[in-house]
This record gives sequence, C-alpha cells and structure tokens, in this order.
Amino acid sequence: MENSGKTGSRSGRCAAENPYLCSDECDASTPDLAHPPSLMVDKDEEGLATYWQSVTWKRYPEPLVANITMSWNKTIELTDDIVVTFEYGRPTAMMLEKSLDYGRTWHPYQYYADDCIEAFGMTPKKVVNLIASNVSRVLCTEEYSRWAGSKKEKNVVFEVRERFSIFAGPDLRKMENLFTRMESAKGLKDFFTFTDLRLRLLKPALGGTYVQRDNLRKYFYAISNIEVSARCKCNLHANACNFREGALQCECEHNTTGQDCGRCKKSFRNRSWRAGSYTPLPHGSPNSCAASGSLGNCECYGHSSRCSFIDFLNVVTCVSCKHNTRGQHCQHCRLGFYRNMSAELEDENICIQCNCNQHGSEHERCNETGDCVCRPGATGTKCDECLLGYHWRQGCQSNVCDDELLICQNGGTCHQGQRCICPSGFKGALCQDVKCDSTHRNCDSASGTLMVSSLLLICTILLSMEGI
Repeated sequence: MENSGKTGSRSGRCAAENPYLCSDECDASTPDLAHPPSLMVDKDEEGLATYWQSVTWKRYPEPLVANITMSWNKTIELTDDIVVTFEYGRPTAMMLEKSLDYGRTWHPYQYYADDCIEAFGMTPKKVVNLIASNVSRVLCTEEYSRWAGSKKEKNVVFEVRERFSIFAGPDLRKMENLFTRMESAKGLKDFFTFTDLRLRLLKPALGGTYVQRDNLRKYFYAISNIEVSARCKCNLHANACNFREGALQCECEHNTTGQDCGRCKKSFRNRSWRAGSYTPLPHGSPNSCAASGSLGNCECYGHSSRCSFIDFLNVVTCVSCKHNTRGQHCQHCRLGFYRNMSAELEDENICIQCNCNQHGSEHERCNETGDCVCRPGATGTKCDECLLGYHWRQGCQSNVCDDELLICQNGGTCHQGQRCICPSGFKGALCQDVKCDSTHRNCDSASGTLMVSSLLLICTILLSMEGI
C-alpha cells in the first residue's frame, strides 16, 4: 500500500483536532509517533484504535490531495462491500478507482461528494435505484459525504451486496440468478474484478459550509480501517489460492495453469482454453483442458459431430451446431431460444424456444430466463397480456374508456375498454356530445351554426326574389 501524504499521530486519541491529549508532535520518522499506511489494515489492540493521518491543510487554498493505493499483484473478484472507516470526519469529496492491468491504467469505480454536481458535474444517484440493465453504472453518491455533526458516521461504502441483490434478491437467496447473469451479461463479471484499488482523497471534512482559515490544522484525512472482501480470480479452475513466490497463486485444476489458471497446460492444448462455468446449475461445468488426441464429440457437448481448427485464431470450433445451439462449442442458444437451466449441456433439450407473442413483443428474442421484451402496454413472460389501461387487439392498445380516468359520460357504459356504449341522445368517444337530428331537438353548437347559416341563405333568396 502506498500513499502520497505524510503520516501523523499514532495514538487513537491524539490528533490535530484535540492536541491537548498529545504529549509530542506527530513525527513520521519516529516509530512511536509515526502513523504509517499499514495501520489502515492492521488489527487494533483492545482499547487502542490506530489510524493513518495525513498532513493538515496548512497550504490552503492549494488542494489537500492524498492517494491511497492497494495492490495485490493478482486479479481478484469482489464478494462483498468495500468499507473505508474515517476518523474525525468523512471527506467532502473523494473517488474510488480501480485498475485491471496492475496500475498501468485507472478507471473510476465510484464518486463521493457532499454536492456531486459541484464536485464532479454529475447528478447524485443511489445504488438502490439501479436496475439489471445498468448495474455496472459508475455513480456519484452524496450518501457518505454530508456533514452530519456526529463522529459516529465514519464509514464510506462501495455497495457490492446491493448490486448482487438486483439479481439474487434482497436476502441473496437466489444466487443462481446472479451466477447465470454473470455468465451471460457482457462485462458484468469484469465490473467486480481488478488488480489494484486507489482512493483519491480530494477534499477533507469541513465540519460546516466553509473553511475556517484561522484554524487550518483541523482539516486532514484519517483512516483507521479498509476492508475489501474479495477472492482470487481463478476462472473457476481452482478451489484454493495461496501466497507463493512473493505473489498470490491459484492452485489450478482441470489441466490449467498460470497465475489465474488462464491457459491450458502444455500437453493439454487439443481443446482451446475456456473459463469454468456456473451453469448448468447447480454444479456448473469445469470446461477442462483436453489432452492430445482426446478431441472429439465431447468438445461440442453432443450438438455437433465435426470440429474445425482455425489456424490464424489458434482455436478449435464446432461446425453445424444442432438442437438450436450455437457458438464455438455449441454452448450457447440460437436467437429466439434460451438456456434450460435444469438440463445438462449435453441434453438435446438444452435450448427452449422463447415463443414471444409477435404482436406484444419487440422481437422474438428473450433473456436467459425466457422473458421477452414487451412493447409499450404489454406484459407477461411472453408479452401476451396487457397492463392496466390497455386492451388486447392484435397487441395492446390504449383504452378508449375505463372506470377510473376515461369515464363514459351521460350514463354511457364502457365496453372492454374499447368504446363507450352511449344512451339515446348522446354521442362521442365518451358520450360527451348531444345528438342533433329529427328525434333529438337539442343541437350542439355546430348544429346551431348550421341552422343560422341556413336561415341566412333563405333570407338572401327571399330578398333576391323581392328585387325581381
């Protein structure tokens, strides 16, 4: 772990905010008075809370910026929330960044500020409002930065569990749904993967709305704990990950090798490497590397009897996949079909037809659970039902009338949402107009205008005749 700020007081009580408890000045060069970055992840002794502390904001208005970098020298995957505990106030503005290439390039993970628009030009959002289609969206949140007037609120969180719950439910009991989405949604697995994390502390806690220039020593950063719940990324080819030769190493199985079990062993390259799979549930598929001479029907899960080696890509691919499958190994379903999660990959019934209603759905494709994409007003797994306010007529059409908002007037009755049945003497979509004919003498304004025009015409004719 590295940081760009100097260290401060070691005592859990001694800080710039209450110097009367300090017997000596903070000194990074003295072990008893130093506060190195390692204290952010140490185990506190009973009764003593240790923390790292930055320099104070003596150079205001020059920004007080500190970077906290955590490097694992290994690709890891998040399994729960990231929690950072700040002493003496959470930052007014900060960023969490990640790297997938050992710190060569960095990407934003989440922004934190008391005013997201002012700090980052972003509208504040909450993870709880995310949905399946934007679960990997980078947000700016104001939830962990506003000054609450209390030192009890210390934690800043990167919510992983809430993102998992979008697929697995609030109690995370439907993990099979999360695993399935991890397999099928492009880029979702990478969102929870990194080699390095970096905290960019951009503005310290203010304790109010403005900076007190006569007391700049009260502004600093102090971190007592950083908790990252994660596991080694081994591409589902290992059950253990140990520290060997100065780095974390996956204990690779399934004839794979490499730090992440990311390639086949030298004598097991007749089948191209693939990551293990969570599906089919509940046990998944190891997708083992095959030994020389073992390539055959199993490579295509029984959905093709022919394989071809593509030289310039250095991969083996199946040819003419059957049973509504597709892909390099006939492991995916054709468009218009979805995976039968209760069947093994070798099952002829592995792919089930979507059967989306042609009038109610946008297209014939469905997602991995068989749900079709519905047109406006349509609902149901196959988009063959209508939402409230719509009726079925070769698709879902907006109601002409109903019993709540579009009420038939003057005693009219609504027929299946399609039309108002008007009583004698009334007309119109909602029976709102009065009829004007020989039977009903009460005419509407349009009819009255027509009558006046007729009388004027008769008068004009009579006057013309008198002139003759």
